[in-house]
Amino acid sequence: MSRSTLRRRRRHGPSPKPPKPREERRNPRRLAAAERSAILALLGSEEYVDLSVPQVYTKLLDAGVYWCSMSTMYRLLRAEAAVRERRRIAQHPTYVKPELLATAPRQLFSWDITKIRGLQKGVWFSLLVMIDVFSRFVVGWQLVRRADGQIATDFIRGVLDREGIEPGQAVVHSDRGPEMTAQTLCTLLDNLGVERSLSRPRVSDDNPYSESQFKTLKYHRDFPDRFGSIEDARSFFRGLFEWYNYEHRHSGIAMLPPAAVHENRAHEILDARHAVMQEAHAAHPERFVKGPPKATALPTEVWINQPKTDEAAA
Repeated sequence: MSRSTLRRRRRHGPSPKPPKPREERRNPRRLAAAERSAILALLGSEEYVDLSVPQVYTKLLDAGVYWCSMSTMYRLLRAEAAVRERRRIAQHPTYVKPELLATAPRQLFSWDITKIRGLQKGVWFSLLVMIDVFSRFVVGWQLVRRADGQIATDFIRGVLDREGIEPGQAVVHSDRGPEMTAQTLCTLLDNLGVERSLSRPRVSDDNPYSESQFKTLKYHRDFPDRFGSIEDARSFFRGLFEWYNYEHRHSGIAMLPPAAVHENRAHEILDARHAVMQEAHAAHPERFVKGPPKATALPTEVWINQPKTDEAAA
């Protein structure tokens, strides 16, 4: 042994001996491998896979069985990366936002159903209304005691026949009510070559024109709180829709009656209005502080959910 080694031993003492390997001590509370496998199989079984751990635990207790604590169940699930939503939850489809364009009448129709109060409490009638989105013209309406898929199908068939809709000409848009999604109606539209469009669930903005039209009707000054009978209601709506189509000036179509746009008389009326304004300007130009009057134009495009352009998105 060299002198340097002797000096080092005197200074630091002898080198420590390597520790003896410790015998693994088994926790007496630890589950055996077979028990762990059995519990995991139980939690994933057909009977318990849809239940939370507390529900599994208490159901076993009610059946007179104790496997382990709830914390142990959670620990076993974490070890298997299975601490997540274990229930089989329904997978709903992804609904696409409808983006519909109309540039003339008879291209895009929107329809809906609203409830009308009867005389007694709990008595309601169903009012079906279809409008042309471009002209806002009510192309059809029907008041019934209770709407269903067959009534809706007959209603739509009558409207499309009166409007002379050809295959591939128009789109019919609505929400997802049971009458709108009835198989008889879907079959009718397919047979007629008419495209069907549906709003997304719980998105009221996807059917704005029908909603706005119902509001205009129900806020009319003569609209009653209740109707004495379905015959009284039909008589009232006959006059109300006549007013709406031929007298009501609609802000979305250059303050024209819907009938003028639907019957292609809009430009004639707008030109006549502009001529009146020009005569007034010629007589008193000082009263027109913004200069000569400009002709009002009818919108050339009407959208349901107009897509955003790149400039608008930026």
